[in-house]
Amino acid sequence: MRDFEVSIDVAIVGGRIVTDSWSGEGTVVVSGGRVLAVLDPSVSIESIGAARVIDASGKLVMPGGVDPHCHLAIPLGAFVTLDSFASASSAAIAGGTTTIVDFAIPAIGEDPITALDNKKEMAQESRCDYSFHGCLNSKPDDVKHVIESFAERGVRTVKLFTTYRGELMVDVNTIEDVMVALKTVGGLTYVHAEENSAIEAAQEEAATAGCIDARHMAGSRPPEAEDEAVRQVLSIAERVDAPVYFVHQSTPGAVGLVLAARQRGVSAFSESCPHYLTLDDSCYEGPNPERYVCCPPIRGAGTVAQLVELANQRLIDTVGSDHCCYSAVQKSQSAHDVRLMPNGLPGVETRLPIIWSSLVHNGGLSAEGFVALVSSNPARLNGLYPRKGTIEPGSDADIVIFDPSESRVVTINDLHMDTDYTPYEGRTVTGWPTDVLLRGVLVMESGELVDRGPMGEFIPAEMIGGR
Repeated sequence: MRDFEVSIDVAIVGGRIVTDSWSGEGTVVVSGGRVLAVLDPSVSIESIGAARVIDASGKLVMPGGVDPHCHLAIPLGAFVTLDSFASASSAAIAGGTTTIVDFAIPAIGEDPITALDNKKEMAQESRCDYSFHGCLNSKPDDVKHVIESFAERGVRTVKLFTTYRGELMVDVNTIEDVMVALKTVGGLTYVHAEENSAIEAAQEEAATAGCIDARHMAGSRPPEAEDEAVRQVLSIAERVDAPVYFVHQSTPGAVGLVLAARQRGVSAFSESCPHYLTLDDSCYEGPNPERYVCCPPIRGAGTVAQLVELANQRLIDTVGSDHCCYSAVQKSQSAHDVRLMPNGLPGVETRLPIIWSSLVHNGGLSAEGFVALVSSNPARLNGLYPRKGTIEPGSDADIVIFDPSESRVVTINDLHMDTDYTPYEGRTVTGWPTDVLLRGVLVMESGELVDRGPMGEFIPAEMIGGR
């Protein structure tokens, strides 16, 4: 006799279910693309009457990853990233991510609302679900109108830059006005925080000394510039009582400033990235230092160790890939001058395995903390929770079956990103997704992608709550 009156599409049995707040044995029941129930493992499979049963014995059953920081098909300077929404979303699925959040960065002089609408059009070929951050690279005549237009289009996060003068950088007045406007729509300001005058001074000094090439990247954007920009932006957020989120934090000092502000009552949040938590600046000493050029740069081993400890204590809120898919040739063309180089690393596919292997398997982070970093907190801070980022009745059945003991040597030949290199080439990783469901549909089975075409959906952001 069946226990459910509705048809059951999938039952996932035998695995250890992990969310950001609990873990334990159980059965996940899926109907109509949503989680219908999480049952005690003692419930018989026969009583469920599922059309399909997936045995996850020996594996973890986790909510699909939510990547809060992706750059897809984006022109920056003289370079354009190589991947499309079709290829990048496929790579995301292969790495256990079922929702990506991209940036609608306008070209110089382009209307930011038009930029968002154009990105939405491009995203219709996505294989996984997606959402967007709006972006401003200058101050609009009517900031409030732009923010309200974003919100009407399901976007409540807006990214601002404190660096890249003449391309992306905005002034402090714009930052304040955006924060104030976003408060009225339940939004959140995202900030790339590096103090621009300090960056320009360091780069000029490096150029004068003949040290502006990729090998000297670490010295061209000092950690003090990041910390100072974070301090300045936090002072604005505190004054106007607005929430703020800092992307790709690479120093414990920057994270510490956020934590101190939070103790004072500021709603402030820290994101870091796999490369800042698992690589150190010795990568710039190798044969291809340009492949590791990103902003901020990869820091020294001592700094990385401190950042990892903060992540292990769940004092960093999210881990985003900051995925920028350039080729080795694109990276090498301007390796003589990092001011001209395309910044960023490919990483949408390797985010979950790299973090699990380094911080959980080889480190001190709990499985629940891992889910918080890569799924639940990104969903919350993008207005997507509890539809995304959890396994509970009513949530989307975005589910990753993850083998914590599977060991692989990372090589670009086995990955799906539209690039010819990975910063983790040759690294042995323990822990990899084997099966992925997107809204109850298997899109990766036994380690093989199942391309069902552009089934990804735009997920509009709801009002964003606190931590």
